[in-house]
Formats: sequence, structure tokens, C-alpha cells
Amino acid sequence: MSSPSDQTAQRRLAAVLAADVVGYSDLMSKDEEGTLARLRDLRRQVIEPSIRSHHGRLVKTVGDGFLVEFSSPVEAVRCAVDLQKSVASTSSKEAMRPLQLRIGINIGDIMIEEDGDIFGDGVNIASRLQKMALPGGICLSAKVYEEVRDKLPFEFEDRGEHRFKNIGRPIKVYCLLEGLDSSEASGERRFVPPVLNQPSIAVLPFVNISKDPEQDFFADGIVEDIIAALSRFRSFFVIARNSTYAYKGRSINVQQIGRELGVRYVLEGSVRRSADRLRITAQLVDAMTGVHLWAEHYDGVVADVFDLQDQITASVVGSIQPSIRAAEIERARRKRPENLDAYDLVMRALPYVWSLEYEGNREAARLLEKALLLDPGYPLALSLAAWCRGQRIVYNWSTNIREDKRETLRQAQTAAALCHDDPFILTVLGAALTITKEYQRATFMLDRALSLDTNSAWGWNRSGWLRNYQDDPEVAIQHFERSLRLSPFDPMAFNCEMGIGCAHFIAKRYDQATQWQEKALMAKPTAAWIHRTLAPSYFLAGELDKAQESVGELLKGYPGITVTDILQAMAFSKEAMSRFAEGLRQAGLPE
Repeated sequence: MSSPSDQTAQRRLAAVLAADVVGYSDLMSKDEEGTLARLRDLRRQVIEPSIRSHHGRLVKTVGDGFLVEFSSPVEAVRCAVDLQKSVASTSSKEAMRPLQLRIGINIGDIMIEEDGDIFGDGVNIASRLQKMALPGGICLSAKVYEEVRDKLPFEFEDRGEHRFKNIGRPIKVYCLLEGLDSSEASGERRFVPPVLNQPSIAVLPFVNISKDPEQDFFADGIVEDIIAALSRFRSFFVIARNSTYAYKGRSINVQQIGRELGVRYVLEGSVRRSADRLRITAQLVDAMTGVHLWAEHYDGVVADVFDLQDQITASVVGSIQPSIRAAEIERARRKRPENLDAYDLVMRALPYVWSLEYEGNREAARLLEKALLLDPGYPLALSLAAWCRGQRIVYNWSTNIREDKRETLRQAQTAAALCHDDPFILTVLGAALTITKEYQRATFMLDRALSLDTNSAWGWNRSGWLRNYQDDPEVAIQHFERSLRLSPFDPMAFNCEMGIGCAHFIAKRYDQATQWQEKALMAKPTAAWIHRTLAPSYFLAGELDKAQESVGELLKGYPGITVTDILQAMAFSKEAMSRFAEGLRQAGLPE
């Protein structure tokens, strides 16, 4: 697009709307004449009348797209919403593939040529926003958002700042959420990509970059296993294999794939074979922004191909879950408080849930309570609320242990009754039953959760703690180590190190018990509760001075705590508890 000369161009501030038809090239390749006729009718019957009614000026049409100028950003947004509703209504009556628009809107200083064409950053940004929008969606710059936020009854999602090609500064982007998902004229609902409502992911066919065509089958097998494993996460929307394999062999921008499939995240990868060696790479991409969230490679030999495939699947799935969780938490954090729904509140609560700190626990409980007021039957919110109460018991924060135990179990059981095949929710119920010392039922729930999702790092963590409480330290260590392998950067990793330390205590290997607990404390220095088991480990390892120091740190975090208080919170066997208690007494903690 060439710039106009200063002699012929005028300048003015305007709201610019840029739009295009989704998948136009594909539609043309399948039915050129029919697509052109449909697009011509759409312009004449829907687009041009809507622009006129909102006092806009149609600047130009180019192929499948068009550019509109408005003097008012409010009218530009109203026009965009009306266009999306009208296009959805018109397309729903057609037997063929429906037409969908993507729309971007910006306010900026523009240059107008004598023939009426417009140029400048104000136009370029609108065009970039249009490319970022979902099918049937509308993206706004922050300038537009600030002008319309209090004047229009729509919900907006803060997508954060983005850098666009040839634009020198980052642009903050908002997505219009309300008013785009129903066909009011026909009374029928049209397809809305689930990307706006829950984490959603597409696993693309892995590319075979070796010279051996046989590796295509290996690559396809990995992808099928990953899709099957991800599908077990009830909190994810996973695109089916048949849809993603349509992209095999095609070079398409990840953001375009995200728009076409309606997903927030895309996993892509490659397979390379050299002689007897194999290398698999995988990377997780935010399809909204194109930002890489996580990447890893895996090496092995051809002889171990099936074991390698299983290892890759477990590692990829174990890494994807916390990566997506972190991205979802960040997305919810950017939303304005008045636009938060129950899901957003749960996402905001998650880092506080996993902090395992007193103030974090209180904030998590507050956010989850708000989520349950909005949606009392939300299983994940119920489950996390139960675990927050469980933490109060376990970490000596409870002022009423009996009430907290009762309520922990009630909420965990309610969540499991609503969602009886969700591995995370079953894991929480298993943890709640562990706290109430119903070990047989806890074992059943945790084993069931892990059979549904063998790649759940937290499931293996809780199973490790249960084995500790059952005086089975060797199996406990195996389960903690498996959790760490699945998700080494998980915020709960230090808790696995604590679990291994306690397992060594149970096995009377006190030097190793202190080493692992010290490692956990270095990773989480604010977790004063670690000293409840570290102090007796020091004492029984023959390090009285360190034990007394540790008790001093414990009392700083828990003024007035006693040996009796700690014994009430713990769920270890009587024999292990007696050793913990003796070590604490000898280190100077009051009875």
C-alpha cells in the first residue's frame, strides 16, 4: 500500500473498521462463482445497508475485505456488532458453508486522498486487529475501548499488549465478547469457537524432517496419543484428530489455525531420524499472540521407539497442563474486575491455591467463594474450595479443625458427584479423605484418578503423601519422583521434595530427610510449616543446634504453636508421629 503525497492528502481523526471474510481462498477454490455471488449479495443486502445506517463511509472493497470510516467509534462498534449478527443470520439459512467475518477497529489520525482512499497507522492498526480477530469476532484497540466501554452494553476481554508488523509501539487489544453468538433473526445458535469460554487446544500433525518416510507413522502415533491424553482433561477443549490433520503438509500461520479452529493454544512438533537416533521436538504456542509458551526436545534410539513414544507423550502432556494453566491465569489477571465470571475467578484463585501460604490461602478462598456465588454447582470451584479448607487443617491455619474437616469432605464429595470422571476432582476427594484418615477410600479415589490421567503430576504428589501416611516410604518416593519428572517446574515441585524428605524420615534415614527438606525450604523459604518436620529431622540426625534454630523459625511463623497443635494437623502413623513429637520437644517446642 503506497503512501499518498502530502500535496494531495488531507488529515483527520477517524474510527476505522477493517473486515474480511474468513477462509475466502478455500471457499473460492471449491466454488468460485458461487462464492463470488454470495459475497456480492452479502455486500448489497447486509454490509452496505448496515454501514449507511451507522453513518459510516465505505472507503473501498478489496477481494474479500472492505474498509470503512466512521466519525464516531461508538457507531463503528455498533456497526460491527450488527454486521456479525446479520452475517450469522444470513449464513444460518444457507445449506453450504456459512460466511464469517473478522473485524478490527481502531481510532487514529488518517490521511485521505482526493479519490477518498485512506492511509496511515490508524488504518494499518485496524487491519492488524482484523487479522487477530476470531471468526465472527471483533478486536478493538485500547483507544476504541476507552471511548465505548461505558456507552455500550457489551462485554470486553483484555488481550494484553501486542506488537504488530511495521507498527513501532505495542498496541493494547480488547476482544468484544457479547452479542456475537446467536442468530436472532432465525432463532438458531451458530457455531462459536470455544476459545472464549475455556482453554482449548489443537495438536497439529508433527512434521517428519528426516529422509525416512516411515517416520510419518511414528509422528502420527505420537500425535494421536497426545490428543487422547489431553482429551482426558475435562477442563480442556481438544480439537479432534480429523480436524487437525486437514493441516498436514500445509504451511499456515499458527494464529490463522487458531482462528479457524477456534482454539487458544496450538501444539506443533517435528520428528528427525539420523541412523539409529531419533529426535522429537514439540512446542506450545499461544494462538492468539503467536508467543511460544513452552518448547522441549526428546532424544532416543529407534530400537526403543515405543518406550520413547510413551515417554514423549507423558512429558508433553505433563508440561502442557501447567503451561496452559499459567497462560489462563495471566489472561484472567488482565481482565477488568467487573467482567470476571466464575471461570476467571477460579483462574485468579489458582496461584493462591498452590502458594501453600496463609495469606494466599485466604485470598484463594475469597475468590472461590465469589465464583461459587455466581455458579454454586461449578465442580472445579467446589473442589478447590475444599482443598483450601484442607490446607488450613494440614498447615495449622485452622481455628476449627472439626468444622473444616467436615466442610472439606462435603465440598469435595459434592464436586465428585457432579463430575465423577474428572481426575483432578477425584484427586481432591482423595486428598480430603487422606486428611480425615479414611485411607482405604482415599487410595481408591487416587488410584481411580491416576487411571484416568496417568500424567497428573499433582495426582502422583497426593498419592505419594498417602503412601507416607500409610508407612510405605519407598513407594511414596517413587510417586514423588514421578510427579517431579512429569512437571519439574510446577509450583508444587517443592512439595514433592518435602514429601521425599518425610519419606526418608519415616524410613529413619535422617540425614537424607534433612537434605530433601532443606532443598524444599530453599525453593519455598516462606513456608514456615516445613520446620514442623525439619526440626525433628535435624534432632534425630544428631544436629541439635540446627534443630533449635529450626524451631525458632517455626515459632516466628506460628507464634504460640505447640507440639499438640502439630500432632492434630498431621496424618502420619502413630509411630512416625511419636518420633516427630519427640524431636520437636527436644528441640525446644512447648508441649
